[in-house]
Amino acid sequence: MAVWLQHTVAAIARPGDESGYVAECPDLGVITEADTFDRLLANLKEAVALALDGEDLAALGLTPDPVVILTMELVPEHA
Repeated sequence: MAVWLQHTVAAIARPGDESGYVAECPDLGVITEADTFDRLLANLKEAVALALDGEDLAALGLTPDPVVILTMELVPEHA
């Protein structure tokens, strides 16, 4: 029986409650925040790398080179 491994890890980014941004990767238990979106991306990349470091990726259902798919939550402005 073939085992299908995921090539992607899902993450969600949203504006912070008071300022900045928050990103969360629920499957890995990763949460990070930053004042700028660019810094958030760097923090998320580092946090995911740390969460996966030393892990058996196949046991987590991941390929050896997973990528992060980031979804951004935006609240529309009302006129």
